[in-house]
Amino acid sequence: MGITSAIVLFAVVWFMTFFIVLPLRMVTQDEDGAVVPGTHKSAPADAQIGRKARITTYWAVPIWAVLAVIILSGWISVRDLDWFDRMATPTSVTN
Repeated sequence: MGITSAIVLFAVVWFMTFFIVLPLRMVTQDEDGAVVPGTHKSAPADAQIGRKARITTYWAVPIWAVLAVIILSGWISVRDLDWFDRMATPTSVTN
């Protein structure tokens, strides 16, 4: 895995983790009792994006490290995941 692949893998893991962390402990404007005119009642009262980005990074780094170790060790390779190649490659043919 090259440096570009590692960066792309980290970005994918970070954003997937961010989308999981984003709705946690969210208080809506309706629950808070202060709905700003022109917004939905379900809009967050205080999004705390910086805090959630920090939490995301704390979780994404170890997840990325585990995935990187698995990829670099060769336990799972692209060949293992390439289903189309396995279906296209003929097995032993006997006549």
